[in-house]
Amino acid sequence: MKRTRRKFSAEFKSKVAIEALKERSTLSELAVKFELHPNQISQWKQEFIENSAIIFKNNKPVSESTGIDSEKLFSKIGKLEMENEFLKKNLKKLGL
Repeated sequence: MKRTRRKFSAEFKSKVAIEALKERSTLSELAVKFELHPNQISQWKQEFIENSAIIFKNNKPVSESTGIDSEKLFSKIGKLEMENEFLKKNLKKLGL
């Protein structure tokens, strides 16, 4: 019977690659543990090493990189809360 191709998530691949980078166990031991071929673990490890620099390229905080002004957002929230309270009071007066 033909075996279907397995698909692995990025989280799983990174977990395996990090375990391989730690070098606490051999590739053969990791292959048995994660039910993979040692060549696949080596390939994921190499990809992880090559692409690890991408993480540190944009080292800006999230609020600065998105360009969203927090003062505007807070004022908008305050305005909406005031409108909400106004509507609640008037609905109570009308009996709805």
